[in-house]
Amino acid sequence: MDAIPYAVEIRPDTGLNNGKMGIWLFLASEVMLFGGLFSSYVLLRTGAPHWPSGVDEGLNIWLGLANTIVLISSSVTMVMAWASLKMKDFENFKQFLAATLGLSFVFLIVKAFEYGGKFAHGSVPSKNTFLAIYFTLTGLHGLHIIGGMVVNAYFWGPGSKMWKTDPERFTGRIEIAGLYWHFVDLVWIFLFPVLYLL
Repeated sequence: MDAIPYAVEIRPDTGLNNGKMGIWLFLASEVMLFGGLFSSYVLLRTGAPHWPSGVDEGLNIWLGLANTIVLISSSVTMVMAWASLKMKDFENFKQFLAATLGLSFVFLIVKAFEYGGKFAHGSVPSKNTFLAIYFTLTGLHGLHIIGGMVVNAYFWGPGSKMWKTDPERFTGRIEIAGLYWHFVDLVWIFLFPVLYLL
């Protein structure tokens, strides 16, 4: 059986292998998705005579800041997992990827705690436009976090068998998963100030 061309090798026409080309195209579509939602938010906010701030709606800036630190830390551990593979240190890779998974789980727990507080006080999406946007954007972001966790958990567990048979390709897959993870973190870095601080 022949291998798929450019699975590891660089394509001469793009300078990227197929996996990297695919993730960049996927991330471009994600930029359009979140860009459309951010644009809608800006248009609604600038057109409204009175717009409540995140503080007015009871958003906890400290929880949002804590989650920002958690996600930035998870980006660092994701890079360290990939760098460990580049240095052929599989044990460190497992530890750093486990840390990434742990930090993403902490993010979701904090977010669930935040959502629970909102619902307990009647701050539901139907209350006003701000809360509808808040739950839409943070909920969609949360789904992306869960998707990244599933992929990373696969590479930490059964998918890591590829390290023994094709380490270069496995390292490339971790790099691609890392690009997705950094995008998810970057979205939150925009969400936090827009929703919590402005």
